[in-house]
Amino acid sequence: MNQSAKPYSSLQVAFLGGVIATTATFSAFGLAWCRSVKAALQDSPKAIVDQVWQLVDREYVDSSFNQQDWQAVRRRLLSKDYTSQEEAYTAIRKVLEGLNDPYTRFMDPNQYKSLTTQTSGEISGIGVRMEFDDTTRQLTIVEALDNSPAMRAGIKAGDEILAINGKPTRQMNLEEASKLIRGKVGTILTLQVGRQGQRYFNVKLTRTTIEVPTVNYALREEGKRRVGYIRLREFSGHAAEQMRKAISELEAKKVDEFVLDLRGNPGGLLGASIEIAKMWLDDGDIVRTVDRKGGSKQTQADRTALTNKPLAILVDDRSASASEILTGALKDNKRAVVIGTKTFGKALVQSVHELVDGSGVAITIAHYYTPKGTDINHKGITPDVDLRLTDSQRRQLDTNPNLLGTTKDPYYSRALRALSEYKFAQPLETKPSEQPIGAQTFNL
Repeated sequence: MNQSAKPYSSLQVAFLGGVIATTATFSAFGLAWCRSVKAALQDSPKAIVDQVWQLVDREYVDSSFNQQDWQAVRRRLLSKDYTSQEEAYTAIRKVLEGLNDPYTRFMDPNQYKSLTTQTSGEISGIGVRMEFDDTTRQLTIVEALDNSPAMRAGIKAGDEILAINGKPTRQMNLEEASKLIRGKVGTILTLQVGRQGQRYFNVKLTRTTIEVPTVNYALREEGKRRVGYIRLREFSGHAAEQMRKAISELEAKKVDEFVLDLRGNPGGLLGASIEIAKMWLDDGDIVRTVDRKGGSKQTQADRTALTNKPLAILVDDRSASASEILTGALKDNKRAVVIGTKTFGKALVQSVHELVDGSGVAITIAHYYTPKGTDINHKGITPDVDLRLTDSQRRQLDTNPNLLGTTKDPYYSRALRALSEYKFAQPLETKPSEQPIGAQTFNL
């Protein structure tokens, strides 16, 4: 995601599901506003208050502002003197609460940085995934990512992190450990590592930019059937390119059909969801967005699908927003059979702006509809095949996530049956693609 190096720029992007969407564009309004207030209000918390008010005034999807006199709100805000940034932040949050929209929200600088880091699909770290092992009571490596400092240093799955820069991890939780492991690119980190059958040892690693994997995929051979299983965790900045690689490599392995797992996917980049939909859908509408003036924008597939093989999508009540755009597009066009439970039901689009002090604000700017014109907000998408797990089945998957996408996963097993039964839309005649074909974890 492109960001301005200027601290007083206003970064505007559309986003879904609590994470920023695809294309970062500079707001001419924001830049002009910042220039005009910088000299007069550079050190005043009132600058943040007025900037948020003006951004909401210009963009918010409900032009009545939840039946509020928005000009009177501004007069009230600017009549006060704010003695600190925190006092200004409190005033902003209170005003935004009046919109009765949980997705229009203010973020302090730390919250805004966390959001942009998450949605960029990149972090500064050493390239490990780790968990807290309840048995050993130790932080344990789940995976060292390919081509990462950790992998190059010989870190392996199962290694225990005993200390970080000399600080013992015995009483440390994942969040505390992640803060110590992440840091500025180029800085050095020392881990004390325990490995079964060996004496503990120290490893020095240099932090670098790590692309966070959000797509996992595998070939499953189910009798004579070759199934491409793909799990997408969120629609981050690298999700589309990772999905392209997954589809292409599985196509090269001559899969017969695909299962796309969106369970627990909270959403993410609007553009990523559209780009991924185009990889599966050769023709047809993808999504329609409507702004506060009634302006409508329809996005369509453009004959760039990577495959026309049968597809099943797995969803649950935590599949939200960008996940619902993708699911709705493929379901309405009869490109996929959807298995699971009703999805979350978020059909709103936000823009995110960086403010003059590094804080940020997310503003709902549009409503979206599926290709058939369905409004799923607060309703969700009803799957073609309703499937609810028993408490025992849910516990089994929660405690052993390696079962996901296997025949011991009821969702996946039902998808195999549905792929044999479902009548898919006939694909358009196209030339072959020329494109190359449990435990809580943290990416660090």
